This record gives sequence, structure tokens and C-alpha cells, in this order.
Amino acid sequence: MIAVVDSGVANLHSVVNAMNKLGAKVRVVQTPQELKTASKIILPGVGAFAAGMAKLREGKFVEPLRDYAALGTPILGICLGMQMLFRRSQEMGTHEGLGLLNGVVVRFPTSVPKVPHVGWNQLLHDESSPLLAGVPSGSYAYFVHSYYAQMPSESAVLATTHYGVNFPAIVGYGNVYGVQFHPEKSHETGLRILKNFLSL
Repeated sequence: MIAVVDSGVANLHSVVNAMNKLGAKVRVVQTPQELKTASKIILPGVGAFAAGMAKLREGKFVEPLRDYAALGTPILGICLGMQMLFRRSQEMGTHEGLGLLNGVVVRFPTSVPKVPHVGWNQLLHDESSPLLAGVPSGSYAYFVHSYYAQMPSESAVLATTHYGVNFPAIVGYGNVYGVQFHPEKSHETGLRILKNFLSL
């Protein structure tokens, strides 16, 4: 069973539809107890980092997600869900994240064309990650965000995107993965990435 965490700050419908299209057995979970039968976990999210983490704390998901990550359960964060995987965010103050990935979430600099970054942009990668099997470098994905992850090491960066600056579009460390874009809205590219996650 693939668990999609109801963080209270996500459009779950499109994520669930994408997983159903791939033939996955998926369940939207609203309590951490429901994660016990999950083979994989998806953490979607939109909006502000602080609100997202507040909802996870309110639902008592924070420690269980950390525990399942430590046990080796594959986890995929989508958009804000990816950002919440990091140690902290600088969005409207400094806020603690799940700490599953090393890095900090920061706002795009004023030099970028426009904030938020909305629309289609390319995924640039060396085609070595299983998560990107069958996804050629240069494929397009759909982004909606004003903040991005800064990471101290590029070893966990699986793909980058350029929007005024180069930023991590896909990250992965061990069994923890994140995509800054919306795969459920990225047509065949997004579906292929979700399918690859199911196959990990």
C-alpha cells in the first residue's frame, strides 16, 4: 500500500489520481497509525513551510515519519513536501523541518525573472538515478514555488533546474526522495518518475 499523507496543506486529489492511473494501491492517511501497512510514503504539500510543519505536528506525523525513514521505508516529498524533508526553512522566519535531508530552504534571490517560479522548466541530470530511468535530461516538469533548497553537498542532488539560479529539482539520499515540481501535473515525465518511485 502506498500511503499519501494528508498534511492538510495539499491537493491530494491529483496525487491520488496519478497513483491510481499507475495501478498503485493507494490510501490517503490522516493518522500516523495508518502508516504501519505502507510499503512507501508520499508527502505532498503546497503553500507555506510553517503551516505545513504545523499540520504535521498537529497530526503527530513528525516523529513517525522520521522513524519510518530510519527504518528504510521509501519516502517521496512533493513540492512543499520536499521542502519539509530538510532541516529548516527561512520562509517567513526560521522554521524546523523533518531533518531527513541536510540543507536549508531559502527564497529565490531578487535577480530571478519573477517570483514565484510558475510553469514548465527543464530537469537536468546525468541519467544515473533509478528515479529518473526513462526520463531524458532536458525533460520538462511543472513548477510552482518561491523557495528552493540549498544543500551543502551535491551528492544528494539528482537533478537540477535553472531559474535565475541553479537549484535542486530532485533530491535523494538513501530511501528519502524529494521533487520540487508537481509530478502529478507534469504529464508523462511526472508519471514516469512516480512509476520509478513505485519500483524502487
